[in-house]
Amino acid sequence: MLHRIPRWFQYLFPRYTWNLRVEEKVIYINFDDGPLPDITEWVLEILNEYEAKATFFVVGGNVSKYPQIIAKINRDGHAIGNHTFHHIKGWETSVKSYLEDVEKCSLIIKEYTREVPALFRPPYGRIKPSQAKVLRENYKLIMWDTLTVDYDKNLDSQKCLTNSIRATRSGSIVVFHDSIKAEKNLKYVLPKYIKHFHDLGYTFKAL
Repeated sequence: MLHRIPRWFQYLFPRYTWNLRVEEKVIYINFDDGPLPDITEWVLEILNEYEAKATFFVVGGNVSKYPQIIAKINRDGHAIGNHTFHHIKGWETSVKSYLEDVEKCSLIIKEYTREVPALFRPPYGRIKPSQAKVLRENYKLIMWDTLTVDYDKNLDSQKCLTNSIRATRSGSIVVFHDSIKAEKNLKYVLPKYIKHFHDLGYTFKAL
């Protein structure tokens, strides 16, 4: 599993956002698949400790179960993006069903934040061009250039940290997961990752 998406691959799909061109030392941390009790709340505590802002690509089903957490993400000044309602794979879903699932997620986000999300990330990074074409009318499609692979339970946590640091550049969009599957690596890597770049003078901003 690649931690850094090669530039040649990014160039093949220029209508997706893989990273941001910046002059300053800034990193854009993202969290996919939440919100979940304890895990997402712990993430928010770590971010607050460093006055860091992030972007949460939330699953609508989780938002409906834990509305108090999405409200806290919003109050804390983080950005919120759409990650579908049922965390579905675009490659295996019809355009109509996929768009309906995305819309359902946006509606539940709006219910608890009073805002319709402007950002969308396809689960697994898998989306049909036909789906993407329609979604671009209302969303900015966000991918990433750095994947922590924190969800891999067989990946040693220190190696996860080392690889993630090595893959990161200024302007990188870096994906973590506030999920049960990723919890072990997330809780080891995130504080050390943020401290490493904080000590180097980086700031962390929302998209």
